[in-house]
Amino acid sequence: MTRDQSPIPITIITGFLGSGKTTLILNLLPQLRAANPSYRLALLKNEFGDLAVDSQLASSSAIAGVSELLNGCICCNLVGQLSVALAELQSTVRPDRIVIETSGSAFPATLALEVNRLARETGGQYVLDGVVSVIDVENWKGYEDTSYTARIQARYTDLIVFNKWEGAGERRFDEVLDRVGDLEVDTAWVKSGKGWVDMSVVFGIDGGLASGLTEEDGHVHDDKCGHDDKHKHDHQTEVEVLSIELKSGNREATVDAEKLLTFLRKTSKEEVYRIKAVLAVSAKAARDVLKNSDEDTKVPVPPTSADSEGQTTRYILNWAFGRWTFTPVAAEVKEHESSSEAILRMTMILARYESTKWKKRLEAGGLLELEEENGKGELSITKVN
Repeated sequence: MTRDQSPIPITIITGFLGSGKTTLILNLLPQLRAANPSYRLALLKNEFGDLAVDSQLASSSAIAGVSELLNGCICCNLVGQLSVALAELQSTVRPDRIVIETSGSAFPATLALEVNRLARETGGQYVLDGVVSVIDVENWKGYEDTSYTARIQARYTDLIVFNKWEGAGERRFDEVLDRVGDLEVDTAWVKSGKGWVDMSVVFGIDGGLASGLTEEDGHVHDDKCGHDDKHKHDHQTEVEVLSIELKSGNREATVDAEKLLTFLRKTSKEEVYRIKAVLAVSAKAARDVLKNSDEDTKVPVPPTSADSEGQTTRYILNWAFGRWTFTPVAAEVKEHESSSEAILRMTMILARYESTKWKKRLEAGGLLELEEENGKGELSITKVN
């Protein structure tokens, strides 16, 4: 599958007016540029914004196009226009990713369901990568609706970003955490650093970022993001990162797909935010074993592997908050020579204090292994931060 044929990931960023959604996006752009100077991000929004902010977005080299749906809530009466807006962005901008920025809805379940429906109806042209809710700690008063229906809808929020907490004090932050707990739904959360969150937490892997997994350090985030070392260190304390490699002296070796799927299904989305990997599987496993979390969306099998038993296929794995997809590595993505023996190269982004436990769990074996006929692989796990 070529990069142009890969599904376009869609990230939904929601939160009330003034919560800091646009600031979050603006702070993600330098990180995208550092990872790939030609990265194409399209923004779909449904509110009248400040002209100065809109001009910043429009002039940014990382924003390939901005589209607006006005005079209504995109989660309600404008949801029917979503397919038209996405198709227009796809044809005119050809983006690596689309960000939908929407205000006023604490529970974007309708929007998430619509994106999933469009993904199925278009034959996998889109994939929902994540739903991020931005909360202004200083001013947020809690959920207006804490009913059973609200709790069900809240499950569609994958990550909460707490913004503007620095001046509010720890007592106020604890109050907000209590209000989030009113819905009795466990949702991953991070604090921003004045609106800055590592893009590896917010975004999964797509065609424009895939090469990041093949760099020598095996770590998606490029530290040349315009922040000084102290600033980056402060942000990184919110998450922990494991860099993982499974190697073999046999270059034809492949990952045990059954065990990998077991690992993906059992991983806690409260402990692990994202898993990003490049891996090699056998043609037989690609056809018969690999499954996306949404089993209605089939894993693409390249033509060269469809009828071959000995062919090895390399896939990009993108796991986000309990959902995952496998996409064949595009032909034009060149891997670093250091990964020539890496059967699997993976980055795990975890909540604070979780990396040591997961490192031990992986080292105990049974989760990331080679297919039996390939012998024993060499698994190395390094805590990046």
